[in-house]
Amino acid sequence: MDSAEYERRIAARFATFDQDGNGYISREDFSTAAAALLAEFEVPARSERGQALYVGAEAFWQGMAGIADRDGDQRITRDEFVGGAVKRLRDNPAGFAEIARPFLHAALALADGDGDGTAQGAEVERALRALGVEREIASLAAQALGPVTEDQVVSAFASYFTVPE
Repeated sequence: MDSAEYERRIAARFATFDQDGNGYISREDFSTAAAALLAEFEVPARSERGQALYVGAEAFWQGMAGIADRDGDQRITRDEFVGGAVKRLRDNPAGFAEIARPFLHAALALADGDGDGTAQGAEVERALRALGVEREIASLAAQALGPVTEDQVVSAFASYFTVPE
């Protein structure tokens, strides 16, 4: 894959983070994602699982801002995401996975209806839909993944967002 194609794919990933569609990624986008998951799984924000999700979202935001917010304005533009994140994500996908892990751990805990440490296909689909993934894509992803553990979720997330060459 050439560099232009790689950057195009990374730019498409930007839209996933820009939850409100205002053209930049901010702390509020991470809070919005957390709120959407809590609403989908009917978990109160003030509960232990709700607070864990918000703490994970904040940690994820801080890590993402550290990777991509070049001008320090607490907003990541598409250009910052593509320019700042592309190289760092490509060079260290495991590092990216680790900044996402607290959020993904808490999200999995919400989606894991029976508490066995895995999320089933329907639960995965619900979580993806709550995060704004189109119904058909969420359904296909859930079917392809089947029941997932935290390590599988983190690995799949890193693979999707780092778009390995």
